[in-house]
Amino acid sequence: MEPAEKLAVFAAGIFFLNALLTGAWKYLQIRSSPDAKAHFYVDTAHRASLLYSFAALLLARFAELSNLSVTLELWGVALPVVFFAGAIASYMVHGALRDTDNQLRRPHVMGNGTTSPEMMMGFMTTLILAEVGGFLILFWGFIQAQLVAA
Repeated sequence: MEPAEKLAVFAAGIFFLNALLTGAWKYLQIRSSPDAKAHFYVDTAHRASLLYSFAALLLARFAELSNLSVTLELWGVALPVVFFAGAIASYMVHGALRDTDNQLRRPHVMGNGTTSPEMMMGFMTTLILAEVGGFLILFWGFIQAQLVAA
């Protein structure tokens, strides 16, 4: 297995384990809540972890089918995976702090403080570029290997 595939499958395992653990956290909150609901971001962290675990497996498959260099494929996997992890971590922080039910609503609350709109926009822009760009690298490698070269 190539390094990009290994990274993607490892990330899938970590994300899936996190989904199971945040699922338990979600259940504990539901059980102790008068309205039988977990905090919005605990639920979001659980669902995102599940979805990103399967997305990471999809990245692994595209890396496997690509004919790009090992380094380029590694970047194609690493960029989205790092931002998937960052998104999950931010959901978990908001779930633990119970500080907001919408991290994109202004003011951007983080615990007892706020984050500047410029910082939030910069992070979101970078996230979009990294996730889409990383996948485009792998997709281009797939197209080259499986469709153009065939």
